[in-house]
Amino acid sequence: MDDSDVIVTFQTFVGVFSDFLIVAIHTILYERDIYPRDSFLSAKKYNYSVRQSRHPKVCQWITDAVAAVQTELLKGTVDRVALVIYSAQDMPLERFVFDLSRFPFVPKEYHFTPMSRTTDDGEDVAVLPRVDLEEQMRATMSRLSSCRSRLKPLPENCTFTLAIELRDNTSPPIGHPQPWIPVQPDLRNTNPEAAKNNSRTTPLRSVAAGDMVFETWIEEAKAKLDPA
Repeated sequence: MDDSDVIVTFQTFVGVFSDFLIVAIHTILYERDIYPRDSFLSAKKYNYSVRQSRHPKVCQWITDAVAAVQTELLKGTVDRVALVIYSAQDMPLERFVFDLSRFPFVPKEYHFTPMSRTTDDGEDVAVLPRVDLEEQMRATMSRLSSCRSRLKPLPENCTFTLAIELRDNTSPPIGHPQPWIPVQPDLRNTNPEAAKNNSRTTPLRSVAAGDMVFETWIEEAKAKLDPA
């Protein structure tokens, strides 16, 4: 079966990214030594060797956090997702950013409607080309798995959280219980010069496979690069 014949709904689309995000978080926690390395086991994803935490509570936290992200992605409110690493003094040190601003917006009533994609000539093409997508996801995991060599070491006893940045003119999540806590931006700064002075950015990888288009990079805070 040709990839263009495979039925992809927006629910499927978001699920594919959510699966990727789970693997990425496990990889980051391993590479940045947030938990002991022997608490991770080897696994396989995108035909690539990855690491996965063996601790049930860590795995459950990641699953729940990504499920909360998925809920907001389906609403079309998310501009970026970031895994933020903090020092023991709650100072933000690193942000692993996933820029999802080019994700399509699909109204709720069409979440289970097959998505379609055509060329300028009107030819049907795959919304999620399987081989190309797996190859690009694998390349992104490879970059994440080698980030240790490009980053300064973190201090001991760091913690982390998952954050979302909302698109302009969207309402923050409401309801009870509420998994999201409103906070001020940590490293992000809308002033380019101030942002340049306050952090260092390391590009990782762009993914562009059908409608799945996003960028990934790492931001290191000045507090980490030049500790007082």
